[in-house]
Amino acid sequence: MQKSGNIICCFGELLLRFSPRMQGVFIKESLMPMYVGGAELNVATALANWGLPVNYISALPDNFLSKEILDAIASKNIAVNNVILCGERIGIYYLPQGADMKHNAVIYDRNHSSFSSLYPGQINWDKALENIAWLHVSAISPALSAQAAAVCLEAVKAASDKDITVSIDLNYRAKLWQYGVNPIDIMPEIVQHCDVVMGNVWSAESLLQVKVDSGFSHSGATKNTYLLQADKTADEIMKRFPKCKFVANTFRFDENDGIRYFASLKSKEANFHSTTYHAQNIVDKVGSGDCFMGGLIYGIFNNHPTQNIIEFAAAAAFGKLHIKGDTTSNTVDDIKKIITANG
Repeated sequence: MQKSGNIICCFGELLLRFSPRMQGVFIKESLMPMYVGGAELNVATALANWGLPVNYISALPDNFLSKEILDAIASKNIAVNNVILCGERIGIYYLPQGADMKHNAVIYDRNHSSFSSLYPGQINWDKALENIAWLHVSAISPALSAQAAAVCLEAVKAASDKDITVSIDLNYRAKLWQYGVNPIDIMPEIVQHCDVVMGNVWSAESLLQVKVDSGFSHSGATKNTYLLQADKTADEIMKRFPKCKFVANTFRFDENDGIRYFASLKSKEANFHSTTYHAQNIVDKVGSGDCFMGGLIYGIFNNHPTQNIIEFAAAAAFGKLHIKGDTTSNTVDDIKKIITANG
């Protein structure tokens, strides 16, 4: 799916994640680990780590902290020349160690951030998309503010008009949709410009009103039952959004202190699914889905066989669960070893 350009562009908000140890430990120790991330930056970091040319677009305040962060990102071979320096603050969130982004433990402190304050026309997309083959966005950006939603739509429209492949992660964060709109009023217009859609059957229901079967459970069903629902969801997405060529669905279930993980991928031709991965203990849940998205882009961008694409993406996501921080440090060879070790 490569176009005339050869660079992958990731557009979204850079975030600082503060990770306190609870029961008052962070207070007693006067210590709270901090990680630089954000869904789209995590994807960009994975792709750069796997040797693909990546450009990252975001907005940060013009201060010394932003400049140090941008230097660190650039040192990972991610181009940051299109990051806008404007506004007043970097977005922050707090997530206790070991907690999951999907649960109520997360506390957002992102209002009036530089990124959420972007407005249409502020980014010259003709210039920003020069030599770009692929644009990646997520459903987090439109959740921040009406302005951010408008800029996200502006970005995917500009890319689609240039025949640039567009991907979106349907990561649903209920706590973020607080500016008086329903996601269904925003997301379909954005998704209609996307070639690759990744998420899960529940986020597709929340963001696109693609219904899951009545009585379908978040846990307790067989893998085959989940895959059948994923196929139905993917079929409906492709029917509603004809530009879409791939739909991926991930499934991650807690099992005591560990997880069970697998994923599916539907192309125009057929359905595919990954090996099921089990882990008794995990290190950090944050960024696993972003790593899956990176693996999906990596495989499609390189025209790999579809079964190989879903196996690589699932193994990349599973491997990230064993790495502290927001981004993966696993190489392509490391991920191949995970695939081999799990049959």
